[in-house]
This record gives sequence, structure tokens and C-alpha cells, in this order.
Amino acid sequence: MRTRATVAGGVVLVLIAVIAIWLVMRQVGNELRLPLSSRTCTVQADGRVALDADQMANAATIAAIGAQRGMPERAVVVALATAYQESGLRNLADGDRDSVGLFQQRPSQGWGTPKQIRDPRYAAKRFYAALKKVRGWESMRVTDAAQRVQRSAFPEAYQKWADDSEVLSRALLGDATGAVACSVGRTPVMRGATAAAQLTRNLVLDWGVSSTDPADQTGLSVAAGDQRDGWRYAHWLVSHAQDHGVKRVRFGGLEWTARAGTWGRVSGEQGPAGQVVAEVFAEG
Repeated sequence: MRTRATVAGGVVLVLIAVIAIWLVMRQVGNELRLPLSSRTCTVQADGRVALDADQMANAATIAAIGAQRGMPERAVVVALATAYQESGLRNLADGDRDSVGLFQQRPSQGWGTPKQIRDPRYAAKRFYAALKKVRGWESMRVTDAAQRVQRSAFPEAYQKWADDSEVLSRALLGDATGAVACSVGRTPVMRGATAAAQLTRNLVLDWGVSSTDPADQTGLSVAAGDQRDGWRYAHWLVSHAQDHGVKRVRFGGLEWTARAGTWGRVSGEQGPAGQVVAEVFAEG
């Protein structure tokens, strides 16, 4: 009897330890998932944030969808902080129970089908729609506004991402100049006409712009109504450089190149005034 009791006690202790570890990891969020060496994008806008290419692309889409829907910058901060905590800004295929996607939304709770929720644009739109229904969310703390939408077991967990999300929002909504810089590997996902076409399509889907103009299947240009719009599009293009094969982005007398991974002054021809111009990697 004593042996059975000892074994049972040991099993209980193991279960308690496993549960404790899960709770700690859930509370900490995704801070420990990403090695610093893989963070290939930096965002500097009254603060500094480092992300990898997938995280950066997802953050850019979340911000763009918020702007397209006419949501204020505060809403974008809340959305980014939520995605930071729930998925580490990753489009996850699974999660707790039936949760999936950037915001770990649950099909069983009426958020949509798993396929729909795995679409970052759909997921972001559903999040903003839910946030908009929360009375007084604009004056709430980031974590309180997020919690009213998410109903998390850890309602304070979102607040730790507020500062980073504010940095990202300022840059991705065009309130900073040359603020998003990414290093691109030698093997981008797309090249040539395929990259140009997909880049144009996704820029339209994310921002709702209608004046994109493919440039001889080597890139695109998009008209910017003002400096803020220009930097929104320019930063979005750099954020999607790795997955869309972007080689060069020019706007406002500055140029980002995949080779350098940074912004610098344009030497020589400036390009059309009021236009954001992107060049993709050539075929081959």
C-alpha cells in the first residue's frame, strides 16, 4: 500500500509540475520562442523593436487592416499587443483547445472556420470588429481592452507588449521616417513577375489602395497622398521583403536595399515625386 501511495504521490507531483510549467509559459507568452540571432528586422520609432521576417510581415498586415478599416492608432496598438501575447505574432496552426491563428481565435466560439481564421486579414478584421463593440475601449489600458475581446485566463498578460506595440504602430502607420529595416536572405520566396504580381495583390488587399502600377513586371509603384501614406506603404513593403522578394524600396529621397538592409539617401535619380517605388529580385 505504501508503494502504491508513493507512486500515486509521484504522479501527482509530476502533473503539478507540468501544469506549473504550462502556466508560467502561458503567462510569459512568446518571449522565449525566438532566438535573437533570427531577428532580422528592426523597427525604430521612439523606441526599438526586433522581429523576424514572419513576425514583421504579420505585424504590418495587422496595422494595415486597422488603418483600412478606419480604426485609430490605439486600436492597432491593442491588436498588436494581443497578437504578440497570443501567438508571438505568428500565424499558428493550433493552440489551446481549438485556437488557431495570430489571435488564437476559436472556431467553437464563433470566430470563423479554421481556414478563415488562419487568414491574417480575416483574423485582424474580426478582432477589430469585436474591439469596436467594446464600449469605452479607447480609454482603457491596452490589456483591459484586449481582455474584453479575448476573455483570456491571464487578463494582465497583454500589457507587457504595449510599449513594443506602440513602437510598431508609429512606424507601420507612417508616423516615422525610414523606421522599418529588414535584412533579406539570398533566397527570397519569390522573384520576378510572380513576386511583382503577388506584391501588388497583397498591397491592395492590406491597404485597399487602387492606384498600384506594376513596373514592367520588375516591381511596382504606388501613389502616396502625403508623407504619412508614403511611409505606411514603404514600411509595409520592407516588412514583406523576405516573403515577396523585395530588393529595393524608394520614397521621400530615401532608399532601402535588401543588400544593405538599411535606409540611406538616394544617389542619382530620385524617382517620381509622391510615389513609393519597389523593385523585386529578378528571375534566375
